[in-house]
Amino acid sequence: MFGKGRGLLLLSEILKDWPCTVTGSIGVCIRGITERSGNVDDEYIFVARKGACDDGFLHVQEAIERGATVIVVDRNTYPCPEMLNGVTLVTVPDSRRFLSYASAKLAGNPSELMTIIAVTGTNGKTTVTHFIGQLLAMLGKKATVIGTTGIFMDGNKMTFSLPEMTTLPAEFLHPLLKRCVDAGMDYVVMEASSLGLSTSRLDHCDIDIGVFLNIGVDHYEEHGSKEAYIEAKKKLATLANTLVVNSEDHQCMELVKSSERPICYFNEMTVANRTVPVGLYPHDLPGRHNRMNALAAVSVLSLLGYDSMNILPLCSRLTLPEGRLQKITKAGVTVFIDYAHTPDALQTVLASLSAELNGGLITVFGCGGDRDHGKRPLMGDVAETYSSKVIITSDNPRNEDPLTIIQEILSGTAGKSKKVTVEPDRRAAIERAVHEAESGDVVVIAGKGHEKTQQVGNELLLFSDYEIAEIALREKKQ
Repeated sequence: MFGKGRGLLLLSEILKDWPCTVTGSIGVCIRGITERSGNVDDEYIFVARKGACDDGFLHVQEAIERGATVIVVDRNTYPCPEMLNGVTLVTVPDSRRFLSYASAKLAGNPSELMTIIAVTGTNGKTTVTHFIGQLLAMLGKKATVIGTTGIFMDGNKMTFSLPEMTTLPAEFLHPLLKRCVDAGMDYVVMEASSLGLSTSRLDHCDIDIGVFLNIGVDHYEEHGSKEAYIEAKKKLATLANTLVVNSEDHQCMELVKSSERPICYFNEMTVANRTVPVGLYPHDLPGRHNRMNALAAVSVLSLLGYDSMNILPLCSRLTLPEGRLQKITKAGVTVFIDYAHTPDALQTVLASLSAELNGGLITVFGCGGDRDHGKRPLMGDVAETYSSKVIITSDNPRNEDPLTIIQEILSGTAGKSKKVTVEPDRRAAIERAVHEAESGDVVVIAGKGHEKTQQVGNELLLFSDYEIAEIALREKKQ
């Protein structure tokens, strides 16, 4: 189980540097920690944290029955003595931070034994982490990439029993980092999401380089406000020892202006504070945003001690990760599958493609349910502005009515454009776009990228934009 650490530690060893109040023995042995009662095993710490949808306190009895020897709380709500029955109770000021600290300690603080690079930004995290990993591999270095599309060691996708999250919770992250140490990894490159940063998942990870790509519209509702979202991103500036910052992004520059950390800047024609010669510019990558992503990666390599002018030529060998402008072409029609699910990301993709194509641009997209209502009309406006045809469909509607989501998207198109149509069935929308496309046209299917499922209500249905588009292209009448 990934919650297990390097071996047994006494509770006293874990608590000696942490403010707490203890009822019971501190001489008990600990071999794991979790905030998920179903993951508790013998000699485990169970952190009974109150979450957004559930309260760990309600699962204390289950945790004890499964073998927990320590219960951690951070509020004035305690299990009754009869329930504890000899189990140690620890009260801490902040259970999330304690979980982060104890997870690192139980794993032997593996982040201190490798170079850790964390990348944040509303858009581009996955691409930049993969680019950094690919460049390191070209230089003969062993690197692990952790993020939205999974875990890749030396370029090979690994199959681990881990939550599908952009930034892993600390109880899973540090045991994974220990595996990386044991596998001889020199570098770990990870995505640092706003939610991961705000919930202290990276608080006790020794981050050498923090990368700031951009700040756009996303996750405002999950954080409570735009300001809270920005503050979450800003936390990386305090966790990382050195920063790489996109000097073209005003919000990124604002975030780091008071930072005392060393800062390396990049922009469209600058890498690691050096001007990029025209002959070395990464022209081969599709879209300006991906060329910027490459320059961000090269800036990181420069901080690692490599000459950026020697690294830039390697960019011609970079490949985009799955679901990031993933291309399928047949009979003159080109389909791109892309993860763009924010107004900024969609605009970046559509603007780049529309500037480089000769035919029409057909865009298929929707918006996820239970997320950021404010971005929906903005994305409708972006799609209508850059596309010759728009088909608005479902994304992952979750617990919302798909038609309600679509109506909110339509409000951004003024509801008058003849080039905007609605097809709630995503499969039918993709098939329609491909069948209507003519030679020279480009079809963009945006929002889900690499995802292999669609969440409707509480069901996860098998669904791949790429596979559906590929079949539709094969079946397309010439």
